[in-house]
Amino acid sequence: MTGRVQIGTGPESIRALKAALVDGLLPDTYVSGGSLVHMEAVSGGVAAATDEDSPLPVSASPINPAGLAGLLAEHAYVYRVKSRKDEKGNPQTYEEEATPSREVLSSVLAGKTWPGVPGLRGVIGAPVLRRDGTLLQAPGYDPATGFYLASKVALPPVPDAPTTEQVADARRFLLGRFLRDFPWSSAADRANYIALLATPILRHFTRSLTPFALIDATMPSSGKSILTAGPGMLYGQRVMPWAYADEELRKSITAVFTEQVGVVIWDNLAEGTVIDSPTLALLVTAGEWSDRQLGASRNIATTNDRLWMATGNNLQVGGDMASRTVRVHLDPDMPRPELRDQSGFGIPHLDQWITNPANQLTVLWHLLVLVLDWTRHGAPRVTGVTMRQFTPWAQHLGGFLAHHDIDGFLTNAADVRDIDQGEQRWGAFLTTWHDRHGDRRMTAAELRSDAEPTHFGSDTHDPWDGQFITTDSGRLPNPLQLGKLLTGQAGRWRGHHVVRTGTNDRGRAVYWAEHRDG
Repeated sequence: MTGRVQIGTGPESIRALKAALVDGLLPDTYVSGGSLVHMEAVSGGVAAATDEDSPLPVSASPINPAGLAGLLAEHAYVYRVKSRKDEKGNPQTYEEEATPSREVLSSVLAGKTWPGVPGLRGVIGAPVLRRDGTLLQAPGYDPATGFYLASKVALPPVPDAPTTEQVADARRFLLGRFLRDFPWSSAADRANYIALLATPILRHFTRSLTPFALIDATMPSSGKSILTAGPGMLYGQRVMPWAYADEELRKSITAVFTEQVGVVIWDNLAEGTVIDSPTLALLVTAGEWSDRQLGASRNIATTNDRLWMATGNNLQVGGDMASRTVRVHLDPDMPRPELRDQSGFGIPHLDQWITNPANQLTVLWHLLVLVLDWTRHGAPRVTGVTMRQFTPWAQHLGGFLAHHDIDGFLTNAADVRDIDQGEQRWGAFLTTWHDRHGDRRMTAAELRSDAEPTHFGSDTHDPWDGQFITTDSGRLPNPLQLGKLLTGQAGRWRGHHVVRTGTNDRGRAVYWAEHRDG
């Protein structure tokens, strides 16, 4: 037991317990979002396969009244002073161990201000780079960052200044063995993946938002789940089914923020799925996620410090997701990738190999060696890379890759635009519109009338060859719907074309497709 606390009346008990907690009465107790939390080991954990959840071994559990009663009983001697008469009738005092009432415990925990109690920023499953460039690698609480390191693998200390031989060994292992046999579609796909693998280590150092990670392939059994298992098992992962309704997606995102994981994976989306979610677009550009807690009437606000990933075959993006997505594409270029002869692979049966904690340690060790070699040389950045809100991330990770002569980072950005369903639909629509009418200004009704099919006996002719824009249900819009669609796209370039709007001499809204080369 760590201390003694004397309680008395209700007010006395509240004051005494509050003061004792502020003075550090309970070990492994921190404050997060104004509430006390206690670090505790998660019992009954099992080793996860590559397609299952892989939680961290400890959890920061909010302390409720019943939990506080249990912690006090385990770590403190809480007592009342009582009096009684001895056999001669003389009064004497004695101590009686006591459990404070639920009302007292609730009152103690009701406050949001806990001066002196260490603040908990988050629980992490692998070392991270502090903002001063040093590595947080000692397990437990780190006052400099507010992180609690609960390593999934027991990692020997990594030297602050790795030797030339250690750096060379790390490169040989990661590039020449671990990642050698994946059917990368291009050098960009491998470089992008290494950047994603290092992102949880560098995120605190770079102070940057992280783009959405899309790992897809042309065929099943190409290795997508193994790639997500890399960061997932190192940093703790939660694998979830994709929610095709945006409201359900929002609920699942809010729920996963209560879990101690560093990577969230939507695994095995249906082939050809279009990832076009306003909720997801908001998530990856928000440094903080705020929403109503499920099953409760209060809102939660938490730092968005996860790596968000999705896997599937021939996936597409839509809406605002193209500019917020980093793609890793695999193309085995064969009918049955699962039948590949693995006898010559750098690591045969990698899907099973990565589930071994000792092998996870090997991957992490070599990755950290490369990171610390980069910081030892001043953590150089590349300045010619931009990516909207993610430019700090792109410049830091680009510098890390360039330092280790890993080429191709983000050079497949055009490929992401090519799988942008919205870009394709609107680009084809505007091109056809301009080809048919040039810069002629038209009302929505005139433009919609132009899309009416013509009939020749039993034959039907579509003058737009299927390129006219449609509603989400796949139908041609009526003039009112078309006007809203065009207004919503005004000024947004799709390739070499853009929608322009104005009014005619009768005050009616008109639209035209403008073309510009270059």
